[in-house]
Amino acid sequence: MISTDFVSYIAAGAHALSERKEEINNLNVFPVPDGDTGTNMSLTLETVVQELMQLGSEPTLTEIHKAVTHGSLMGARGNSGVITSQILRGMCEGIEQHPKPHTFDADIIASALARSVEVAFGAVRKPVEGTILTVLRDTADAAHQAAEDKLEAKEALLFVSEEAFASVRRTPDLLPVLKENGVVDAGGFGLAILIKGFVDALTGSTTAIPDNAMLTRPAPQVAIEQVNDWEGSEYRYCTEFLLRSDEVDSEETLDYLGTLGDCELLVGSHPDFKVHVHTNDPGTVLTYMTERGQVSEVHIHNMQLQTAERTEKLGGSAAGGAGSTAQTDTPPKPLGFIAVCAGEGTQRILESAGVDLVVRGGQTMNPSTKDFVDAIAAVNAEQIIIFPNNKNIFLAANAAAEVADRPVAVIPTKSVPQSFAALFAASPGEGLDENVALMNEAIEAVRSGEITTAIKDAKAADGSPIKEGDVIGIAEGAIDVVGSDVSDVALELVGIISADCDVLTMLAGMDFAQDDFEALIERIEERYPDLEIDAQRGEQPLYPLVMAAE
Repeated sequence: MISTDFVSYIAAGAHALSERKEEINNLNVFPVPDGDTGTNMSLTLETVVQELMQLGSEPTLTEIHKAVTHGSLMGARGNSGVITSQILRGMCEGIEQHPKPHTFDADIIASALARSVEVAFGAVRKPVEGTILTVLRDTADAAHQAAEDKLEAKEALLFVSEEAFASVRRTPDLLPVLKENGVVDAGGFGLAILIKGFVDALTGSTTAIPDNAMLTRPAPQVAIEQVNDWEGSEYRYCTEFLLRSDEVDSEETLDYLGTLGDCELLVGSHPDFKVHVHTNDPGTVLTYMTERGQVSEVHIHNMQLQTAERTEKLGGSAAGGAGSTAQTDTPPKPLGFIAVCAGEGTQRILESAGVDLVVRGGQTMNPSTKDFVDAIAAVNAEQIIIFPNNKNIFLAANAAAEVADRPVAVIPTKSVPQSFAALFAASPGEGLDENVALMNEAIEAVRSGEITTAIKDAKAADGSPIKEGDVIGIAEGAIDVVGSDVSDVALELVGIISADCDVLTMLAGMDFAQDDFEALIERIEERYPDLEIDAQRGEQPLYPLVMAAE
């Protein structure tokens, strides 16, 4: 078992999970969709497989376990992904702690799953019955029974896999909201699929994975409505990121996160941690963490919007009948648009300007090539134009364009306001090439500026020092203004980017109060009376202000 074959077994489990991820996602009609359970678990396993594939031809047990533990931690997305990473970590530790870690029998399977239960339950401050944790515990109990009965290793694995699905069937009896909506737990179903994919590859079993509809009673159609009365639905943003710190105190940090939201998780060990919390104030969370270490891979999801989108999607699927894949008979339009942005306000503006699909992302939240491939497939248009709105996203967008099933062009927009200008220049009656030329010309006339907070010591464009925590104004990619107040820095930055311009577009971030925003606008109008100001709430994270002049 502990050989290069082990990598293929894990890959098989990951593949099985990926194949059924949409089915798992669709179970998640309650309570607050913390991302998409199937997608998040699948992404976690994909990163594990990627790290395993980088090992040599004969990896050691320690190397395999390190790749699984590190890969799952780094790739974890959402609550379900983070818990999955801890399940995998526990399994690795259980094998390592066994007196005979290189053996493969029912006893070591039981050891791996028993430790997995300890680690996963320890990561969750308020474990809930009827969830993925319950399914994990039940499979561990089955493994213990298999060891006591001295089953052969393959028989033990098959027994554990069967119990995983049996446990999934029982989740509605443990969690009332599942029974009310006629579904089983999404995370538990995902875990059962992952275990079965691994076991089938190892044992050569060919039995089919049960359809989730076979695991519980059919739900009444009305159950697909949005569930807003769950105890966690008061928080809007699912906030998660990596933290690198040699000093952070786990208990103290979890206590603090608990004051700002719920579903708080801090997993890993010094220096690498994964942080997850549901909160209404992601900026405060990030500020607290940057004071204690280095933050990266930030992902902030608006769960209320995700709930509405899933409700609409599921409702549409139901209307289409069983097996509906949301196909439409509407003829494709000649030209469609995809844009990247972070912030619900910005998304609304883009959609009102004609964007067909918004991919969530931006600075520190770069979408993948697959994200763009999926977006292209979802837009009903003969030809498509993508606005990356960040230079770090160009490569992924272009890679997707190269493999797309239709003509796709990428306009090299470095900011959201540039995409506003490009959309304004669009000519529906012209072809793709003509529109690309018009849009490229339009974005050349836009000068962008951003306000954010320095996360480490650095130097401005003129060589002057920048201290961690300083407010910085960025003009066309260069740090030109440094100060301690957002409005003061913004006022100076406007002067830099608006020379010889007539219109100033301003997008206020989620952490910039409306009163402060309005006061700043008055100061700008007083100092620059000839500027026409278009001020909007973008609600983007991390950047109190995004501006553009043209």
